[in-house]
Order: sequence, then structure tokens, then C-alpha cells
Amino acid sequence: MNTNRPYECSGITPSALTRRELLRTVSAGFGWLAFKGLATAQAAADSRNPLLPRAPHFPAKAKRVIFLAMQGGPAHQDTFDYKPKLSEDSGKPGVAKGGGAKLFGSPFKFEQRGQSGLWISELFPKVAEHADEMCLLHGMNTDIPNHPQAFVQLHTGSSQFVRPSMGAWALYGLGTENQNLPGFITISPPLQLGGSQLFGSSFLPAIYQGTRIGQQRADVGDASIGNLKNEDLPTGLQRKQLDLVQAMNRELVAQGGANPEVEGVIESFELAFRMQGEIPKVMDLASESAATKAMYGIGNKTTDDFGKQCLMARRFAEAGVRYIEVCHAGWDQHQQLTSKLKQNCAATDQPIAALLTDLRERGLLKDTLVLWGGEFGRTPDGRRPDGRDHNAKGYTMWMAGGGVKGGLAHGATDDYGYQAVEGKVHVHDLHATMLSLLGLDHEKLTYRYAGRDFRLTDVHGRVVKEIMA
Repeated sequence: MNTNRPYECSGITPSALTRRELLRTVSAGFGWLAFKGLATAQAAADSRNPLLPRAPHFPAKAKRVIFLAMQGGPAHQDTFDYKPKLSEDSGKPGVAKGGGAKLFGSPFKFEQRGQSGLWISELFPKVAEHADEMCLLHGMNTDIPNHPQAFVQLHTGSSQFVRPSMGAWALYGLGTENQNLPGFITISPPLQLGGSQLFGSSFLPAIYQGTRIGQQRADVGDASIGNLKNEDLPTGLQRKQLDLVQAMNRELVAQGGANPEVEGVIESFELAFRMQGEIPKVMDLASESAATKAMYGIGNKTTDDFGKQCLMARRFAEAGVRYIEVCHAGWDQHQQLTSKLKQNCAATDQPIAALLTDLRERGLLKDTLVLWGGEFGRTPDGRRPDGRDHNAKGYTMWMAGGGVKGGLAHGATDDYGYQAVEGKVHVHDLHATMLSLLGLDHEKLTYRYAGRDFRLTDVHGRVVKEIMA
């Protein structure tokens, strides 16, 4: 059985049995359950629930994470990293020798926003209203300027090996506050870049993997989790059916010794059963007011889909989910940057600003870490007119809430935005800092596998204490 798939279930029907056979088996199995002492086994299983909340290593500033993943590499020189020298030298030979690339000054205006005076592009007018809550990380850098490797590294810390994702590590370290929901949700992930690696648990127990809702280029309003409703059995009888199957699974483990795959199935079946009653309610946006939906841009063709994603993220955060990722693709502008980047920002600016406003008004922003950014940035020059190429040497991501200093620009790239020169933050440092804000020591959050202790940051990572409030 593949335990690396996102949770999909409620029927929990073994493929070897037909539905009619299963119903007969359930009815015949109740006496066997009593004989095996199911109540005692169930109580023992509950006592070692791997998703129960756990104390952090030290007092946490953030309880949860919302990661706004902009896949493709947003152009930092056109959004959050103001480079007047680049505009002044636009048209001159590019930074790379040979190739014919020319410097390309930003076609967009920048203004200083908020009391802090952060420079933010006209492309994000509504997000800019939150300047004093934002911490701009201008010194970001990563290893490989290639989408699949860089996007996987952003999520897992490694571009070479299959490793647990950031969300899985957070769930492993802290558990989750709502036992009726997955602790790790990913909304509309781009499956063509890393697939389930982006939200997988790798060698961590399967219960810590992310639950996928929707996929890129599909309306998230139509998304659902497969097999969430059992068409054959009422809840009470379904619980008895599950108890029978689980008792047999536990007996298998007792007889054969530790079996991570079977143990993962046991845990995921239990979570799936609990999810049936609660997750449809959280995903149902109908209960939100017309004013809230309008604030997120729902109903507007440009902002509707991402607005739904962001509102859903707020609902999951409010319901106690530990780690939520919201994805938006298409930020890879090698050409037609002026028009395409404008479209990207128009689709996301209002929903992101609404999310920050909504979290703040509900008292959630102070302990929710919001992270925005992509796998790398763009070059200050391009081989094609009106375009920028991949750049892993320097780019910008930003954080808000969750214990970071607002109104702060940390680090810097050179005058053209090509390379980080101050306050450098590698992806490993980003991960170490996020875990620290959650109250976790990245060097102590380890898992024994294949004879050694693994961690999200491998043998790297520095906590960027300068950005912490």
C-alpha cells in the first residue's frame, strides 16, 4: 500500500473485498473485536497519537505558518527590491560576459510606503498598505537557478535527495491543534515541479505528509478530497467497520514487529475518519459574509481563484491547522515581463492584502507566520527584450506576523539586484529561522534514518535573529 499519497478516504475499503463482502465481514467481526480487547488497543493507540500538540523546544513566537508560494521566480527588481541604478543604466551591457544580454530597468514605479518607508512597487498597492507589518528579506540566495531543483530545495532543504518537506517537519515537531483536520494542508500545488515531494514526509512517518486540496489551473472552489463521504454505511456502522480493520492491522504489527507502512495506514485511517465531519465545513466558503468575500476579491475574474485560496487558508489557520501552503504559478517571465508580471500581481495583490487584514483583525497575525516568495529571483538583464532570466544569487522574500519585525528591510543586493551582498539568507537559514519562530531548534529537530540523524537544514542553517521582534 502506498502511504505517500495524500489522505483520501472514509470508506476505508480494502480492494480485496467487495462492498457486500465487507458488510458481511463487519457484521461477523464484532464478536472477534470484543475477544481481541479492542477498547484497550484503541485507548493505547489514542495515547500515542502522533498528531497531538507537543511543547516546542523554547517559547514560540508563531503557532502556525501560511506560505504563499509564488512558483517561477518573481522579479524582485520589479516588486520589492528598488534599484534606481538599474533604471539609470538600462540598455547597457548586462552583468554576464557575452551572450548579448542588456540591463533592463524596471518599467514600474516604486514608492516608500508606511511609516517605515519600505520601497514597494506600484504592482502591489494593497499589499503595500501592510508595509509596517512586513519584513523584506533582500539577501535571499539559493544553490541552483533551475526551477525543479530550486523549488524542491525551497520546500525540503535538498535539491538532490528525497527529503521531508518543511510542513512535515513542523508537524513532526509540534503536532497540530485540531485532531479532526490534517495538520499540514497544501492548496493548489504545482505538481509538475517535484510532485508529492513538495508536501511529502519522505522517511518521516506518513501521518506527517501534507494533504493536497486542488491543483494548479483548476478552480479551487471545485476542489475536494477524494472519498470523503461513505455512501454505504452510516457513521456508527462505519466506525465499527474501521475498528475491525484497525484491530487486524494492529495485530499484524504486534505479530510482525514495527512496520512503518502499516502504522502509517492505521494513523491515516483514523485521521480520515475524523476529517469527514469537519473538513467540508472548513472548505465551505458559503458561510463567509459578502463583505469578506469582496475583500478577498472573490467574484472578480482576476482575483477569484487566488482569493478563494487565501480565504480558505485563513479558515484552516483559524481552525487549528499547523502549516498551510497556498500556491500561485506562472512567475517565470523571460519575455513579456511588463504585461505578464502585471497580471500575476493583479491576481494576488488584493487576496494577500485581505489575508493579512483578516488575520490581524481576528487576532491571528501576531502568532501566524506569513511567508511570501518563490524559488529564486530574476537577473537585472535579459537575453530577450522585456524579460529577465533565472537568478539564484540574490532575490527577495518577505515575512509578516509570527514574531518578525515589521517595517524592516533586511539585507541587500548590489546596485542591479544581481547578487546578495549584505544580510545574506540562504534557504537553509530561512528554514532554520522559520523553525525558530515556531519554537524549534533546527539542530535538535532530528529523525533517525539509515543510521544517522537527519534534519531539515542538514548540516547547515543559521537563525536570522536580526529580523525577530
